[in-house]
Formats: sequence, C-alpha cells, structure tokens
Amino acid sequence: MQPAAPLPARLTALALATLALAALWLQFDVMRVPPGALARLWLMAGYFTVLTNALIALHLLAVALGRPFGASRAAGLLLAILVVGLIYHLVLARLWAPQGRAWWADQGLHTAIPLGYGLWWLGYARKSVTRRDLLYWLLWPLLYGGYALTRGAISGFWAYPFLNADSLGWTGVGLTLVAMLLGFAALGTGVVWLAQRLSRTAPVDPAASGHGDPQSR
Repeated sequence: MQPAAPLPARLTALALATLALAALWLQFDVMRVPPGALARLWLMAGYFTVLTNALIALHLLAVALGRPFGASRAAGLLLAILVVGLIYHLVLARLWAPQGRAWWADQGLHTAIPLGYGLWWLGYARKSVTRRDLLYWLLWPLLYGGYALTRGAISGFWAYPFLNADSLGWTGVGLTLVAMLLGFAALGTGVVWLAQRLSRTAPVDPAASGHGDPQSR
C-alpha cells in the first residue's frame, strides 16, 4: 500500500477536484435540453470530455482524502485530459461560440482542468512509469470509442462530428478512430518520456507504477 500524498498535494487536489465538479455542474446547469435531470445527465455522459473530467475529479477527491494514487493511473489520466484540451482547442472550439456561463463551463472543462491537472501531475504525482503502461492507458479511449459508436448507432446521438457515422460512414469513422488512437499513442509516448526524465533522480518505488500493487491502478 502506498503512503498518502503530502498535505500540499492533497490540498491542491481538493481545489482542482472542486473546480472540475463546479465546471461539470455549470455544464449541467446551462443545458436547456433535453428536459429532466436524468436526461441531461445521460446526454452529458456521452462526451469523453465530461467523463474524463469526472474521473479526474473522483481521483483527486480520493487523493484529498488520503488515498494513494498510482503513477500509471495518474499519467493515464494526464494523457486523456491533455487530449481533451488539444482536440477542443485545435478542432472543436471554432465550431461554436458559447456565451456567459456556458463559456465558463467550456473553459473549465477544456482549459482549466487540463492545465491544472497537468501542473498537479508535474508537481506531485508519482512518475515511475514504463512503456508497458501505455497499453493500459489506451484502454480508456478504446472503451469510450466502442461505447460512443454503439450509443450512436442505437440512438442516433453522435457526441462529436468526427464520430458521426451517419455523415462520415463507418469506414470514415474507423479511419478517424485509428488516427486518434495513433495520436494517443504518440502523446502517451511523450508522457512516458517526460515521466522517466523527471523520475531519474527520484527514489525508486516499485509499487508506484502500478505493476506490483493492483490497488495503485
């Protein structure tokens, strides 16, 4: 069992978790359709951005409460939230112009949390990861891709334009997913490289990468 994070890491984790939850609540609050809380939650649950921010909030709350946070899982979430920020700012931001509270929710989920969590990871997260961890990190986008396409095929709801099989066709969506997975792998390789560089002078912790302790995953 890994020791709890030091107090500064726990306090900043709590602050970031609060920010992520506030952005998620604001996103829920500004939605006008569909009517009904459960329907709006179900709609939100279709987005990789929302689900990844929720995972980060839950993990950081656990850190704030003194639970250990394995290096592999921390870096995997870093990869996921970096992709959230990059895809939004490079591809999706030009497709709409949210105003007022919707803008704040958008920036919280796509800018503040990617930057904030990235800084938290740099400052406090364990970093003893290896290239083997990359395969584990790719499970999340793979699972989401299967979920999003299944949901879209059944309901007709496509969370993102690049996953819309109705307009792109299944071949086009398949090629897009392959390209995105390669992008995840390339960025994940960079995360591994950075983590290993940062951990060169740190004490070796065999359990920190998650290979020796199933709870650290």
